[in-house]
Amino acid sequence: MSFWAVIPAGGAGTRLWPLSRSAEPKFLRDLTGSGRSLLQETYDRLRPLCDDRFLVVTGEVHQDAVREQLPGLRSDAILAEPSRRESMAAIGLAAAVLERRDADAIMGSFPADHVITTPEAFVSCVRTAADIAADDWLVTLGIEPTFPSTAFGYIREGEPLAGHDGAYVVEEFVEKPSEEIARQYLDKGGYRWNAGMFVVRPRVLLDLLAVGYPDFAAALRTIAAEPARLEELWDALPKIAVDNAVAEPAAAAGRVATVPARFGWDDIGDFDSLTALLDHARQAPATGPTILGDAGLVSALDSTGLVVPRSGRTIALVGVDDIVVVDTPDAILVTTRARAQQVKQIVAGLQADNREHLT
Repeated sequence: MSFWAVIPAGGAGTRLWPLSRSAEPKFLRDLTGSGRSLLQETYDRLRPLCDDRFLVVTGEVHQDAVREQLPGLRSDAILAEPSRRESMAAIGLAAAVLERRDADAIMGSFPADHVITTPEAFVSCVRTAADIAADDWLVTLGIEPTFPSTAFGYIREGEPLAGHDGAYVVEEFVEKPSEEIARQYLDKGGYRWNAGMFVVRPRVLLDLLAVGYPDFAAALRTIAAEPARLEELWDALPKIAVDNAVAEPAAAAGRVATVPARFGWDDIGDFDSLTALLDHARQAPATGPTILGDAGLVSALDSTGLVVPRSGRTIALVGVDDIVVVDTPDAILVTTRARAQQVKQIVAGLQADNREHLT
């Protein structure tokens, strides 16, 4: 049994605008101060599991940047999407390619833009999931929740999985709840965050897709068999997430298992979560702002929050709390951590005003 790492690398990360753009999305950025982009960090932590068995699925416009950031990839390790079709098409295409390339493989799909702070625990958890997937389960890593988040979907654990200590059958996937409901989940126990990380045999994933979307699964298998037909067939594929197309109906049919994941994880969904992540990692003092970039460009008095200096200009803060300032050469964002989720509305407005060059 060989393990392949699939890295869906897509999306524009609009809640992190103007730091993340369509042309240079967050997975190509260093958002942790490590000197490595999120994509490179994802690659680094997966290497112990798969050596050089990678497939990165990304947009045609990003394939050169991915190749530049990951020069160790095989020549056939990048699958370029002609257009965005959501996660089911991206992950399904990788599954169809692997089904033909390595019939006995186990694949794990891990988004390119997540941060995992305890990679050894992550590797151990994935190895457990791969053992379960070998028995033809669709396996998801369920993140142990640390607070009643309304930004993530949840996984509800069912009975223990026979023959696999510590794993559970998934009863259902739950959409993003209200804070009150999320708090009830944490009080009750047995609920975990859905981080969109799946481990499965490629054949099993495509067969599960074929239950509800037979034409979709057939088209993906056709593209894998006849790559020249990618352009012809791709844009007709449904725009649907893997959770909706496969995970939710498969859970209802009793085909999904979960491995509790107790490693540090964040999807850096907005500037509030980015600030919290950087504060935790650097133990930043509460008396001053967190700075991602050249600290010499920031002068602050009685202020807290996040400052990202990227234009070369000096940024001065006086008496402001929990502020977010992102300064780039062509756009400046000023908001608060509490309103960070609404940044995507600014991006939508710019697009509606035909100012896509800024997004």
